[in-house]
Formats: sequence, structure tokens, C-alpha cells
Amino acid sequence: MPMDRTNSSEFQSGSSKGSLVLSIECLKGSSKADEWTGDMLQTGDIVEEIKIGNLTIRSPFKNGKAGVQKILHNSFKSKETSIQVRVRRGSDEFAELQACIVPNEFSGKKQYMLRAIDDPNYAVGFFDRTETDCLALQASRTSRMVSALTMTQLQDGYVSYSWERRMQELLSVPNSSCFFSMLLLPKASERTAFRYNDLEDTLARANAWLNASQASGVPVVFMNIQTESLLTKISGETASCTVNAGSLSDLSNLANASLYGFEDYHGVDIGVVRAVRLWFSPLGGEVGIEIKIKESDTKLGFAISRTEEGFIYISSVIEGDDNAPSTRSGLSNLYKEATRACKLLAVSRISNQKVLPWMVSPTGAIRCFDTVSLSQKLSLHRHARVPILIHVFLWDRAAVSFSGGNNRLRAASPPALSLPPEVQLACPLNENQAMPLPSELSNESRVLSDGPELLLERDTAGESSFRFHDFSLPNNWV
Repeated sequence: MPMDRTNSSEFQSGSSKGSLVLSIECLKGSSKADEWTGDMLQTGDIVEEIKIGNLTIRSPFKNGKAGVQKILHNSFKSKETSIQVRVRRGSDEFAELQACIVPNEFSGKKQYMLRAIDDPNYAVGFFDRTETDCLALQASRTSRMVSALTMTQLQDGYVSYSWERRMQELLSVPNSSCFFSMLLLPKASERTAFRYNDLEDTLARANAWLNASQASGVPVVFMNIQTESLLTKISGETASCTVNAGSLSDLSNLANASLYGFEDYHGVDIGVVRAVRLWFSPLGGEVGIEIKIKESDTKLGFAISRTEEGFIYISSVIEGDDNAPSTRSGLSNLYKEATRACKLLAVSRISNQKVLPWMVSPTGAIRCFDTVSLSQKLSLHRHARVPILIHVFLWDRAAVSFSGGNNRLRAASPPALSLPPEVQLACPLNENQAMPLPSELSNESRVLSDGPELLLERDTAGESSFRFHDFSLPNNWV
């Protein structure tokens, strides 16, 4: 005949090892991994005493688990949730748990469990077992620990994060990263047949562009390089190789291909161009310089040019005019420090708009910003008396302290890294003299003033760039 667990005579304190006792069942593990220590309750522990407020209940427990659950339900309804449980291991080892009564969401209504006070992640419940089973569980503690180790899974989840505040406070330019990239498309080797050089050639071009930029004095450092796949519609004759989706042997042909196609029942009609994206960053981060305009300002006091690699930089500043906007803002001092450090004062943004080169076409032309439109925008700032915010690349975080102007330096930028010896520039003999700009670096110098005549000429470096030539002044000033 089955045993009636509602009969209180079946629940003994240990007079018969085959009788039922109230035992502990671990439901949730501790976040501190303490459930296997001696002071924490473990599955198989025999309950000897329960205290809830002024109520003390000792073994044997009437109706076992069902009777205790009824007591827990009444206590929870009366908001008496603090509980102390005393358990026995073997015949002479005891342990206690301070906990609170909480609903057990996994066992239905009017079912409760105990959550530890010092670790809310640890929870236990009650279970009816024979004393023999409890002693066997206590003896198998080591094997159960190994089993728990095998079965325990790491849990993941989501946490909220204050992105807007972090992006405003911790970026050198609010809401904008200091990671920049150049996308290099494979070079067309035959203009008529649309053949493209292989991937190694594109990688070499990226490497040469970065080394040339560093050698010219632009304070940038290599971050990463990756291939980027771009979909296109091509014919079978154009593709460097063709991939059959059912043949794995064709995949080996893609290792160095710049343009390949996929076969289908109608021939090759989908192609993939493998471009190269080069990631770089300023050596010392970016600094924002605010140039405020006065009614009496007739020029800004600095000239901008562009390197062969497409970087805009401050090519010269006016000397001896303490009232010039470039001097008041500290731009002149920063330019002189860059000259002493054998670096170009590269401009990364104007009014928070990036003015860096960003792509190389299949013909090899670098897509970058035109200095004519930049000069026009700067001139309009001066005429409209609207302050100009210019961001420049730093070569050293300490360099900003020499500017002495109205700089708006933001925190958190990449650490300064030294360039390899082969790309270091020799310093000028005279530290107080501006570094002379080679003709190949000064692709474009811009003048915006009320004086000399400006002549406009087509720039051979790009399809939509122009060059200003001023033959009456030794320097070109904005």
C-alpha cells in the first residue's frame, strides 16, 4: 500500500532511518559559489527546527512539506517573512540559514521558497525524503559538486547604458569617433577590358598611402586593415575567377582575386569586388580650436593646403599680428609646435564636418576635399562673423598646452605612438623657423583676402578640385 505522507506519524526525527523527514532542496545556486561550504544549506540536509517570528516549529513536522508550505503561506500573507532554519547533517553536525519567505514562481500558486538574506541569488525549498536518502545525498556531496559543475551554465542578459551621455562626455568630438578609414578600390589594369589588379596590389597601395602620409608629417597611426566585399553586376569575361556554388575547389581561387563572379543557370551575373579598408587614427587624438571673429578682422591669418595623400593642413600662419584670429585662438602657437615636432597640423574637421580623404577610385585617384570650397566656407565665416570650430590632429597630448588660446580639448583619445624610424622626418635646422613645404606636399594653397587678384586653375589631382594661384604675395592667407 502506498505511504500516506499526510500522516504525521510517518515523519520522525531519526528513530527510524526509513521514515520520512523534511529535507532541504537547493533551488538556486549562490552567486558567491558558497552553497557547498559548511555554513550554507545543501540538498539532503535534514530540517530540525524552523523559526518564523515568535513561532518555533521542531521536528517532526506535521504533514511534512505540505504542512510547512501552509505555514509559509500564512506567514507570507501576514507579512511575517523573516525565517530561520536549523538543519542536521549526519548525527552531530548542524547548520543554520537566515532567509526570507518568497513565492516560488516555478512551483505554482501558494508555493514558497526561502531566499538567503546575505545572497539573494541563493534559494532553497523543502522536500520529503527518507532519512536514508538524506544521508546518502550528504555522503555524495563531492560527486554532486562535480555534477553541478558540469551542468551549471553561464547566464547572459542585457543592461541599460547611458550612450548619449557617454558619447557627449568621453569623446574628443561629441557623438563622433576618432576612428577614420580609407576605402581603396582595386585598380583597373585595362581601361577597355575592365580588368582589375589583384588583392595584393590593393593592399600594397594602402600600405604605401599610409607610409607616405606619415612620412609627409601627418600624425596618424595604423589601426587595422580589412577586405570589404562590394556587390556589382559583371560579365563572365570581366571576372578574375568564377565560383561555382557546388564546388569547394573553386574557393581556393579567391585568395588573391579582386573581382570574381558566381555561376548560375544563366551564366555569371553577380560579381563581388574586393576592396581594402584601411583604418587609422591620430597619434595624440583631436583637439578643437574655436576661432572667434571680430568686426575689425580682414583675414583669418592662416593658409590651408593639401598633401598628395588628400589631407588638409595648415600650411602657414601670419607672423607679428597679435590681433589676428589665428593668434587669438592659439592656432598659431599650435602650428609652431607642430613645425618644431616636424609634423603637419592636419585639419580633420571644419564645423564638425570631416575633411579627410576617404576613398581611392579604380583609376587611382584619391577622393578628398577641395580646398576652394573650404576656403570659401572659411571666408563666409569671417564675413558673417560666425565663429569657426576647427579640429586638428595632435602628435602629442601635451602639445595642446602650448597653444594658449581658446581650445576645446575633449578627453579620451588614442594613446600617442611613436612612428618607425623610416618614416620620421628630419627637423629643420632652425627651430623657430617654419618647416619649408616641398612642392609635392603643397598641392593647393588657398587665399581669401580683399587684396590681390585670384586666378582659378584646374587641379590635376582630381576631377572637381581647383587651385588658387596668387602671384603677388609670397604666402597665401585665408
